[in-house]
Amino acid sequence: MKTYKNIITIKPGKRGGQPTVRNMRITVYDILKMLASGMSQKQVLEDFPELKKTDILAALTYASERERSSVVARHEASFGSKHFA
Repeated sequence: MKTYKNIITIKPGKRGGQPTVRNMRITVYDILKMLASGMSQKQVLEDFPELKKTDILAALTYASERERSSVVARHEASFGSKHFA
């Protein structure tokens, strides 16, 4: 799969700077919310025919990496970084 960096875009003037899919008005949050509400990927794609399966996977990858970064940052803030230059 292509990296999400080729699909997820952030533009200050679009959707308040939220990460969107391919410069569309559909945000990563929108996709996550639909999936979390119980919609299947197929249903999301049927409701939004401009999306592709790779867009949904990119949104999931982006969100998981953001969560991972957040956890690492909180850990380092609490315990200090063990990395040395």
